[in-house]
Amino acid sequence: MAKVRLFASAREAAGTGSDVIDGATVDDVLRNAVERYGEHFSSVLTTCRIWVNGNDADPDATIGPNDELAVLPPVSGGAT
Repeated sequence: MAKVRLFASAREAAGTGSDVIDGATVDDVLRNAVERYGEHFSSVLTTCRIWVNGNDADPDATIGPNDELAVLPPVSGGAT
């Protein structure tokens, strides 16, 4: 199981900012998250970066029980 943190539009699509989701790899956790949160979350996920313990993560990266997976949608804005 991984501690999952969801930010911005991913948090809105899931209806929560954090959860614990089962999976042995990043891809497993994300597939289980899509099953839990539905199609809107799935569409948001396509634009997100995934980090594990503060580092970019590949889909086949292993997830342990003490790891934190973060789903980070793109951020826009800034000063004009």
